[in-house]
Amino acid sequence: MSRPEEVAPPEVFYDATEAGKYLHSTRMIDVQSQMAERAVEMLCLPEGRPCMILDVGCGTGLSGETLEEDGHQWVGIDISRDMLDVAQDREVEGDLVHQDMGLGMPFREGVFDGAISISAIQWLCYSDRNGYDPRKRLLLFFQSLYKSLRRGGRAALQFYPQARHRSRILPHPATLPTAVAAHGPAYPAAACAPPRAPRPYRRRMPSSCS
Repeated sequence: MSRPEEVAPPEVFYDATEAGKYLHSTRMIDVQSQMAERAVEMLCLPEGRPCMILDVGCGTGLSGETLEEDGHQWVGIDISRDMLDVAQDREVEGDLVHQDMGLGMPFREGVFDGAISISAIQWLCYSDRNGYDPRKRLLLFFQSLYKSLRRGGRAALQFYPQARHRSRILPHPATLPTAVAAHGPAYPAAACAPPRAPRPYRRRMPSSCS
């Protein structure tokens, strides 16, 4: 079975039919929720205080619901209009932004207390348009994400590159701000494998709350 990233660009693959699956598939909903819960834990947010969180590749807002349940406010960004339409139909509380994450985060500096992303960053490892340079798009994404975080803010990003050569194009640790913790991959190749916690991708990032 071909991976979604090999079938079509994300704004094409995640059409109305694909988006609808996130309304009815119990397994997809459960996995997304579990991964979002783990990502929020890794942000080490202050207890008892609502925070403003960015959800990169928010899709239909499933991760946003986890943030809402924890008492946080959130903004979601996604390239698929159909996925965002479903999120609006579900009446999620977060603000939704239609944007290609490879073009950078369109937010002012220091606006977010943290950021999460579930199964989205791997799309940036593919060149699905003429003139797209995955390395440049990844670097722009990480740099702009860092700027959008407040001082001391963290990002927990779960992704699953197809192979080692895909993950090698991620920016070198020396070029990444220490506030951004990229985590992945979270799943083995088997589609039926149970979800498990993300493992650190970059050792220089803190692995526990302090």
